[in-house]
Amino acid sequence: MGVWILVAVLILANAFYVAAEFGAVGVRRSRVRRMSEDGHLGARLLLPFVQQPADLTRYVAASQVGITVSSLVLGAVGQGIAAVSVAPYMASWFGFDSHAAASVAAALVLVLLTAVQVVIGELVPKSIALRYPTEVALATVLPMRWSLTAFKPLIAVLNGTATSILKLFGVSLTGHRHLHSPDEIALLFAESRDGGLLEPDEQQRLHKALRLNRLTARDLMVPRDRLTMVDAASPWLDALQTAAATPFSRLPVFRESRDQIVGMLRVKDLVQQYVHEGPPPSIVPLIRAVVKVPHDLPGDQVIARLRAKRAHQAAVVDADGTIAGFVTIQDVLAQFLGPRVKPS
Repeated sequence: MGVWILVAVLILANAFYVAAEFGAVGVRRSRVRRMSEDGHLGARLLLPFVQQPADLTRYVAASQVGITVSSLVLGAVGQGIAAVSVAPYMASWFGFDSHAAASVAAALVLVLLTAVQVVIGELVPKSIALRYPTEVALATVLPMRWSLTAFKPLIAVLNGTATSILKLFGVSLTGHRHLHSPDEIALLFAESRDGGLLEPDEQQRLHKALRLNRLTARDLMVPRDRLTMVDAASPWLDALQTAAATPFSRLPVFRESRDQIVGMLRVKDLVQQYVHEGPPPSIVPLIRAVVKVPHDLPGDQVIARLRAKRAHQAAVVDADGTIAGFVTIQDVLAQFLGPRVKPS
């Protein structure tokens, strides 16, 4: 009876290490960090291992050592002890001689233990860890820390050997990382939608946001011929009438021709000037400099440039130095939030 209890303990130990490995690799680092900041003790213990690739490598190595040791001991127990206890039954039930009974018992025990270990010790814990990675990782982190201490010399030797072999083949061992390409992230969005965690329109917005860096400022801009502009030489009243006829709060200003854009006029400045000092003789003092971006600047960098300059819009400059159009933050956001509704 004690033999079979030992067998069960070894299979459960194998299941523990499998669950710990898949849980640690599958857990989201951002969630663990947030739980740690909220005071969760298990998350505090787990966070160092998921933050540093080298520490996660040691964590996985400890799991692999635990899996290997439990499997080897299980095989030894099965062949050396369990098979011996089963052999007499083979002899009495089927009339085998002692040698045949021992061989049949060894084969039978090996097949049964392998099947049970694959199902209970591998597939079940792996499936649970993949389904609930955070919960499993937090539940196993404390025993895993003990295992890291117990297996430390063996882990150092095995990791050092693996690193040396990889270096011989020119492979750099950088540790386990939770990295995904944009295409893989898009697939994760689609899977979340299929699983009911994202609405279809939410998935589409996230997908478009992910592709933002593939769009350039030229793709996002409003072309120059579609812009509502103000002539720098326009009387104040004409400029005010132009501003009143559009829904926009900022208007590009040109001099002599629409090809020569010299800046931008804020409607707010125009109104404040009128309220505080009366109609200005010219709108030229109210013209503000405009941020310029190259036409091939990626969309995500357009946003970064506007934020750095604390600007609402930027002029898109062609390779020859001419302004081809204007791009605003709303133009960029419209790519994944949908077109903006013009104010009435």
